Amino acid sequence: MVEIVRTNDLVLIGFLQSLLENANIPVLVADLHMSALEGMTGAFPRRILVPEDHLRQAHRLIAEAGLEAELRHG
Repeated sequence: MVEIVRTNDLVLIGFLQSLLENANIPVLVADLHMSALEGMTGAFPRRILVPEDHLRQAHRLIAEAGLEAELRHG
């Protein structure tokens, strides 16, 4: 699994998860429970991970949705 987005924005997490799942890309939202424990301080952002073999397709979909700035590169 490769991290493609890291954010505290719950709406963005939900949107990206839905976008990717609707394209049949497996998605893991990491740190969801840790983020709930720490409250709203933003110390532990949530991360979206996809399998490496779906990475290019996931990047393309997110860019087409106008959210390319949210992508982690590297």
